Amino acid sequence: QVQLVESGGGLVQAGGSLRLSCAASGRTFSIYTMGWFRQGPGKEREFVAASGGTTPYAESVKGRFTVSRVNPKNTMYLQMNSLKPEDTAVYYCAAARLGRAGVDENEYDYWGQGTQVTVSS
Repeated sequence: QVQLVESGGGLVQAGGSLRLSCAASGRTFSIYTMGWFRQGPGKEREFVAASGGTTPYAESVKGRFTVSRVNPKNTMYLQMNSLKPEDTAVYYCAAARLGRAGVDENEYDYWGQGTQVTVSS
């Protein structure tokens, strides 16, 4: 069992920055890929970024977001700069056990509860 807890969400103005954190606990030694997904209002959940996966960033966040990961602390961060209203979403931390996971949410085995990010115009 692996537990994932996100934190760091909040309300910011367009152009601002936020830093999200994901703390993993439990059988963290089994984790290979850790990634971020998000789900905006009325939208499907989409891939954002990953550490140790096949794809580091979605095209929509390249150059603005940076993902990092610290082991054995098993903490993953998402530094979000130049935020846009389109970035408004619930951001989820995800982890995959075997191999390098990609952009498909079905490749991930564990999920956090999410943290809300709201970007005002």
